[in-house]
Parts: sequence; C-alpha cells; structure tokens
Amino acid sequence: MIPYARQWISSEDIDAVVEVLKSDWLTQGPAVQAFEKALCTQSGAAHCVAVNNATAALHLACLAAGVGPGDRVLTVPNTFVASANAALYCGAEVDFVDIDPRTLCMDPAALEQKLAQLAAAGKSVKAIVPVHFAGLSCDMASIAAVAKPYGCVIIEDASHAIGGRYQDRPVGSCNYSDMTVFSFHPVKIVTTGEGGALLTSNPQLFERVRRLANHGLVRNEQDFLIRDEPEWFGEWAYQQVDLGYNYRITDFQCALGLSQLNNLSDWVVRRNQLARRYQQAFADVDLPLKWQTIPENCLSAYHLFVVQLPDDCNRRRVFNLLRENGIGANVHYIPVHTQPFYRARGFHSGQFPVAENYYKRALSLPLYPKMTDEEQGQVIEKLIGVLRPCSA
Repeated sequence: MIPYARQWISSEDIDAVVEVLKSDWLTQGPAVQAFEKALCTQSGAAHCVAVNNATAALHLACLAAGVGPGDRVLTVPNTFVASANAALYCGAEVDFVDIDPRTLCMDPAALEQKLAQLAAAGKSVKAIVPVHFAGLSCDMASIAAVAKPYGCVIIEDASHAIGGRYQDRPVGSCNYSDMTVFSFHPVKIVTTGEGGALLTSNPQLFERVRRLANHGLVRNEQDFLIRDEPEWFGEWAYQQVDLGYNYRITDFQCALGLSQLNNLSDWVVRRNQLARRYQQAFADVDLPLKWQTIPENCLSAYHLFVVQLPDDCNRRRVFNLLRENGIGANVHYIPVHTQPFYRARGFHSGQFPVAENYYKRALSLPLYPKMTDEEQGQVIEKLIGVLRPCSA
C-alpha cells in the first residue's frame, strides 16, 4: 500500500531522541526551548510555545484571545473538527464561512458578508480562525482588512502549512494575525510524534499562552498575586493565577522536531515537485480533474494534494478501486457543519455550498517527501486507468 502520507525518520532524528533519553531531561528541558527558538527563527514570529498537539494550541489561542461564553468564533467547514471545537471548549459559539472554490481556503468576500450579516443582527465575532488548507496560506491580507473594523482576533490554523510562504514571508510570521498554530502530527510536514506549537509576536498573548499551557502557574516572583505573605517567596515557590491545563510537550519530542526542521526546506521543495508532476501527468492525458489553485504570491507546503473528480464519477468506486490496487487515497475533509454533533447545534447541509460541493468530489492522492518517482508513477497510472470511463 502506498499511503496518502508518511513520516520520514532518519538516523539523525533517532540519534537526537536517544541523546535526550540519555540526558537528565525528559520533559520541559533545553530541547523544548531550542525547538521553540528554532520555530521562531523559521517563521519570523517573536515568540513560540510548543505544546502536546495542535488542538491544544488552538484551545490556548482561543483562551488567550479571551474567547468565552457569549462569544462567537468563525472558521471554515473545510477542515478537521479541531478548528471549530477549540471555540466550544471555551464555552463560545462557532459559526462557519464558506471557502473560495479555487484556493479551497476561507473566502474573504464570504467572510465580509458573514460579518456584516451578524453585525446587522446585533451579533459580534470575537475571533476568526482561517485554515491554510493543504499547505496553502489563506489570503491573510484580505482577511485582516475585512476583520479590522470588527475588532476580531485572528488565529491562523496553519496545521498544514509550516514551510509555506505568503507574500514572501514564512507562514507563521503573524504579519496579518495575532497567533498562528502549527501541527507536528506524523502525517504533517515535520513531526514530533504528536505535537503542536503556537506562535505570536504579541508578548502579552505569549505570556498568557505559556501560563495556560502549564496549569496556570507562575514562578517569577514579580508575577505573584500574593505578595504580603513571606512564606510564598523562595526558590520552590509558584502560584496558580489562572485555571490552566497540562498541555506540555516532552524534550524527546522536541529533539525529534528540532532534527526534522533541518529538512523542512528540502521537503517542501520535494512536495512541490511531486505536486507539479501530478498536475503535468493529468494535463498530458486531458483528464477532467481540478486541483487547488496556488496564487503567485504563495508557496504551498503541499501537506496534501487533492484532486476534484468530475461530477459524473462515482467517488466511492474510484476510492475503492485505488485502495484495491494498493493506492492509499483518502478524503479531506467531511464538512464540519454536517457532522452529527454540529447538526444537533442547528447546522445543516446546504448552508455552505462551495465547501459541500468540493467535498463531494475531493480525493487526496499520496504525497510525501520519501515517495519515489516510481511510486508516484503507480498512483498516476492507476488513477488514469480508473478514470478513463469518466473521461470517455
């Protein structure tokens, strides 16, 4: 089986993890700090908090933004459920904005319409979570311009997009947002096993996220709220000043991530090569397929390569035939608002037609840096064979 994604673990990665396992630190030690510093260097953001997964990072971002009961957060249906769930964890409401049919990312025009409709109904929006689908940055400048009059906090869900670029800046720079979230799940661009990170250039948000990720504790005496009782002061002392969480990541995970970052640029180059090879192969045989449009001012990290099948093709049949032939195709994503949990909250099919139409035709093809040209050739050959009846 050629999977749709696969991590690449090198001997250098293994050595880096073993070195930490032999050290005095297994968690919250120097490897965590080194990884956070490296992510800041890579992205251009001023601050970073590495955590145990990207869902935790999204939750922390919403908390740091002050999201709570009575608030509303907007995201897209074309994403994994975590992008929306993070708002609910805070007791807020979530609503959705449809996607651009070309980029498959949040449509700034649809966002503008949604914000205006909500404002006319007397409803405000606390935060917006654009999702950089498949590794392509949303049009962040347009989203920021639309959101500015409404005072919304912007949280980039860049779980797919580390190594990508927008307007000649790395994704994660927070140039048009307050915070950015990365994922380091094994199928993502780089991995720490499980893991995530939150980046920001706002020092107040950084300090709040850092504290909330570690039980709401502070250890610096200048941050203590109880200051008139001498027994609170000493090298052992800490105070809980918030209701926080244990979202900490380990040193050996960060050692793996730090080692993986050395390959980030090369891996993004390879992902783009594979994506172009798919595009050329399908264009050469004139298959009626569509794929994500990458604007000229963007470099996609190509976490995924998704094709949209013709309307007259039975996706289930195509999917099953590929799987039977050893091709690990997949589908990303079932629109969040159509999930049973969200239907029970009042959402229904038909509300976001662009995302729903995309989903009905979407098929993710295998793409990962370790994929060989021969393996990709097999995928191309099998898909062409399966789709020939549709294009006849």
